[in-house]
Amino acid sequence: MAAFDLIVRGGTVVCGDGCKVADVGVADGVVSAVGQELEGGAREEIDARGLHVFPGAIDAHVHFNEPGRTGWEGFASGTRALAAGGTTLGVEMPLNAHPPTTDAESFHLKLAAAERAAFVDFALWGGIVPGKVDRMEELAERGVSGFKAFMSATGTPDFEAADDLTLYEGMREAARLGLPVLVHAENRQITDALSHRAASTLRTTMRDYLDSRPVIAELEAISRAILFTSEVGCSLHIVHVSTGRGVALVAEARSRGIDVTCETCPHYLLLTDEDAERIGAAAKCAPPLRPREELESLWEAVLSGDVSFVTSDHSPCPPEMKAGEDMFRVWGGISGCQSLLAALLTEGHHRRGLPLERVAGLLSGAVARRFGFAGKGGIGEGNDADLVLVDLGESFELREEDLQYRHPISPYVGMRFRGRVVRTLVRGRTVFVDGKVAPEPAGRFVRPRREKGER
Repeated sequence: MAAFDLIVRGGTVVCGDGCKVADVGVADGVVSAVGQELEGGAREEIDARGLHVFPGAIDAHVHFNEPGRTGWEGFASGTRALAAGGTTLGVEMPLNAHPPTTDAESFHLKLAAAERAAFVDFALWGGIVPGKVDRMEELAERGVSGFKAFMSATGTPDFEAADDLTLYEGMREAARLGLPVLVHAENRQITDALSHRAASTLRTTMRDYLDSRPVIAELEAISRAILFTSEVGCSLHIVHVSTGRGVALVAEARSRGIDVTCETCPHYLLLTDEDAERIGAAAKCAPPLRPREELESLWEAVLSGDVSFVTSDHSPCPPEMKAGEDMFRVWGGISGCQSLLAALLTEGHHRRGLPLERVAGLLSGAVARRFGFAGKGGIGEGNDADLVLVDLGESFELREEDLQYRHPISPYVGMRFRGRVVRTLVRGRTVFVDGKVAPEPAGRFVRPRREKGER
């Protein structure tokens, strides 16, 4: 009888302490051995010689918009894109689904949609909105990974921004429940006032939009969120930080013992405000793309270890919502979850010397530890066999026809990346190989479950 269901042979395995050529043995969807020339045989073997074997990426920030707005993306197309890009676990935001995930009923609608259609594993965030803080406990009981709140306008009327009292009370409830709070940190008074001022003077270009969301709006909101969490003692995570100064605020608070982390996104690490003006609507996001000096300061924060991890903030919409000349009216979101790993390998590893184990940490290990995805995030005995085989030396140009999204819109189209995903496995099952996604969805819901001794 074979000792393993699967052996991945001879790849360079990327671990937390470096890289080593080894076999990876898998039994019942779990890594059961990592070593050279594993013996005992297997029902299936994969030749990974010449390839690097990464732990599957965990994208903790995706908007698949199902139920209710499946025409924007949906779990089927969204998780196919994750599989093609080397991501084996995606964590879905409570918006822009309709209804948003703010109570038990909406949670079950989203869970059912994902269970029907997901090609990779998935987890779910709940929401903090005015009038529903008392529903957070029922979401926690059902397995959400934490709670998302907006400190600025959301862009969708069914998920309201949290006023200060809602955010404070939501943080206090999250602390009681032992779950983190994630915030979109931009000062609403500043961004709304500047947007209205631009509209009143008929200023509608991309440059006008960029100017309406200045860095100070992000810095003030981060500082306020940190102040609130220091009072209530909840775990705080700042999503999509776009500046090195924003990361510095988080790092300073953490040095004082406050439980706060932050993420950034590939578009803030690859693209600038000038790219936004050149590309147009496909590059509109909030916070917006920043000048080159902000991008460089953000890379300094990544390389120094002050950025905890990198996510895509994949936020798609139908093409008609990305059309038009008024940049305040077109949808503000970037489609990029399929390019998460390729972007960090290209710009981080190949161009800036980021070690491969750091790439794996930023995309996998740190995310799993922070949000309690036990058994995920690393290639080690007892972990789920979530593996990505990558040809580090192969370059490719991203084309529209390569995108698995429902709508092939992305600011990365036409860019050259170095590091091609050859195969993606979720719990030992191949979900992407030779440019094709597996024919049947088999993703599972992942509840937060911290390892003993973790915060």
